[in-house]
Amino acid sequence: MKLYVRTEGHGTDLVLLHGWGLHGGVWAPMLPALTDRFRVTTIDLPGHGFSAFVPFGEIDDVVAEIAVHVPAGAIVGGWSLGGLLAQRLALRHPDRVGALALIGTTPCFVQRDDWPHAMKVETLAGFAAGLRTDLGPTLRTFVALNALGAPSARPAMRALADEMLARGAPETSALDGGLALLRATDLRAEVPRIEARTVVVHGRHDALAPIEAGRWLAANLPHATLVEIEEAAHLPFVSHPEIVVAAIEALHG
Repeated sequence: MKLYVRTEGHGTDLVLLHGWGLHGGVWAPMLPALTDRFRVTTIDLPGHGFSAFVPFGEIDDVVAEIAVHVPAGAIVGGWSLGGLLAQRLALRHPDRVGALALIGTTPCFVQRDDWPHAMKVETLAGFAAGLRTDLGPTLRTFVALNALGAPSARPAMRALADEMLARGAPETSALDGGLALLRATDLRAEVPRIEARTVVVHGRHDALAPIEAGRWLAANLPHATLVEIEEAAHLPFVSHPEIVVAAIEALHG
């Protein structure tokens, strides 16, 4: 069984990794602006979208499956869970990652005694339960919440909600595996070893990965810059695609 991979455009290789419970179609708002300059590869993660029948394993198993589809020296963009995987990819397969765009992500998604910049475990579990039992309304609620502070983005948010359902529901095992990964993974000790040039793009209203987590990433990655978006939440590539595109383009060359 192979991951579903789609490549379009011409130029520098750019690989985009989506978030938990969704699929590669979520990048649609940015693709028209990217494919003139980049050869863009979007990947449906194991158990998600058209990769629904690929088992979702441990973090290094998932990263190994992704690495097969990442050309050497590519720019790798990851949002949310995809950003966590992108960090691990840069650590495990540094030859594959020429630069990183970390969008609305964090090295550690759940709160710990020394890490308040994250969700409570109960919040994560509640979202997982909603995706499993009532997928459509849960995703639409999730998208609506991420329109906070960006009322002009609401039409794009509604379109994204429809796109999220276009490839069917993720496998329950993938939701559970992703939840376990998000609970267990803490890359803070490893982040300073990532040598790739990085742009961290973060919305100041992000409730799932608070802005302080993005600031921490930018401060602890050796070669990082931070782009804060005042009116964005957890979906800056939908609410403010032009800013995210410009941040990725700044990594070119």
